[in-house]
Amino acid sequence: MFYVSEVYDNAPAEYQTSLQQKVYLALDELDIPYLRVSTDEAITMDDCILINRALDMKMVKTLFLCNRQKNTFYLYITEGGKPFSSKDFSRRLNVSRVSFAPAQIMNDMLETKIGAATIFSALLPQAAAVSIIIDKAAADETYYGCSDGTTTGYMKIKTDDILHRFLPYTNHTPVIAEI
Repeated sequence: MFYVSEVYDNAPAEYQTSLQQKVYLALDELDIPYLRVSTDEAITMDDCILINRALDMKMVKTLFLCNRQKNTFYLYITEGGKPFSSKDFSRRLNVSRVSFAPAQIMNDMLETKIGAATIFSALLPQAAAVSIIIDKAAADETYYGCSDGTTTGYMKIKTDDILHRFLPYTNHTPVIAEI
């Protein structure tokens, strides 16, 4: 049985990574309220079903993409159940064809492993060059469900707080697009 903790409205007592610590410090500094759960390691969107129920929201799908030369990077956020099409993404944004970035580059730039990609990596200086693309359907949701930078911590935050408070704090301007 997949473990999901009770719901908390405060930071964990101990942090697993420096990114996770930065997430909670930034949210506290910005006075952005959130709810969170701790879980068994969740990697797939199927693992998120119980998390969604516990937090009464829909988890976004966050993909780290790059061009063939691996010198242009995108953090693409969409609805959890929506299939990804590289062709549609590239055509809609008028960019060269993209694919999933290698795990090592993801670790170096986002300080996360596969399954934990998160918008909160925008806090990191090495992520300054990553373009954040948010599917309009995800941007239109009331709540934003995502990883806290680990595969065992998940949060519910108002989407408006992500778009209008958190991202400006990180000096990122997202592209909202229907893809």
